[in-house]
Amino acid sequence: MRFLMIASFGESLLNFRGPLIAALQEKGVEMHVAAPGLPAGAPVRTALESRGVIVHDVALERTGMNPLADARSLLALHRLMRRIRPDSVMCYTIKPVIYGLLAAWLARVPRRFALITGLGYAFREDSGRSRLRAVVQRLYALALGRAHTTFFQNPDDEALFRRLNILPAGKRSCIVNGSGVDVGSFQVAPLPDDGPRFLLIARLLGDKGVREYAEAARRVRARRAGARFSLAGFIDASPDAIAQHELDAWIADGTVDYLGRLSDVRPAIAGCNVYVLPSYGEGTPRSVLEAMAMGRPVITTDAPGCRETVVDGDNGVLVPVKSVGALEQAMMQLIEDWERVVRMGQRSRQIAEAKYDVHKVNAVMLREMGFK
Repeated sequence: MRFLMIASFGESLLNFRGPLIAALQEKGVEMHVAAPGLPAGAPVRTALESRGVIVHDVALERTGMNPLADARSLLALHRLMRRIRPDSVMCYTIKPVIYGLLAAWLARVPRRFALITGLGYAFREDSGRSRLRAVVQRLYALALGRAHTTFFQNPDDEALFRRLNILPAGKRSCIVNGSGVDVGSFQVAPLPDDGPRFLLIARLLGDKGVREYAEAARRVRARRAGARFSLAGFIDASPDAIAQHELDAWIADGTVDYLGRLSDVRPAIAGCNVYVLPSYGEGTPRSVLEAMAMGRPVITTDAPGCRETVVDGDNGVLVPVKSVGALEQAMMQLIEDWERVVRMGQRSRQIAEAKYDVHKVNAVMLREMGFK
């Protein structure tokens, strides 16, 4: 049995899908993965190959709508599948889902699966993106019509795809609790008690709420000089990316402590006592699950994917999308109530264990894909 997993970003195969790959291998499956940027000798490729995974470097542009480049990606994926003859294909993120599923259908792969990990830039409700959104929706519908099962990480995304007929009537879908988190690897860490310590880990994109985080940090620091706000991540190649000059200004005036791109987020989470993600919407945010597993209260938005992780007032606080004022208020509330921070952190760990354990999430996916 050969299984091909297609991604747009090689590191995600290790960081987000690693346990699922291992679970499939335990079923006796020969695992193949494909993503751009995985030439021979690349660290991610070497790490995957050390686990017995067969790695394929494919030409796939993660962003942009260049028809010629996308056609080349479709042909490259089709050639790959004709060569390795997988029995099953699973694709996640927009371009792998669209072009991977179409290539798998053309190559007559017997079982085809899609994982929707969030809606992304193209689905933002900005009038300037209406044409892009329409094109993406049509391509999604074309591809998902050829999937046997489409996995969603929150019920809002599934409902939207059904309402817009992106997921055709009669097509099978399944909601899973995000990518899950390895609660054994992300152990509870003591809360720092040397002052308010906030943290955001994300690709530096506007729709991750990075600007709102920085502005709320500036306001809170004006009221509580001892409060610290860490930011980890990198500037992504996206039309929605934070500009380098914005990041430089935040660093220069002390608004944020910039941690850069982290290979291991656990020390950063251990160094905060509240985790913040003011995102405009996610599949289910992995960084939030990791912070919950380590016993951190969470401030996040009442947005698809984010609202599933927090019971407002129990393990964190939900705030409206794009509301700097509400974010500032939530931060101040937790600064002024340490006992609440401790209690919410404990509840976060309990919820992570009960709902988001990666092995429980993967068991559902394996069952739905026919691996008993």
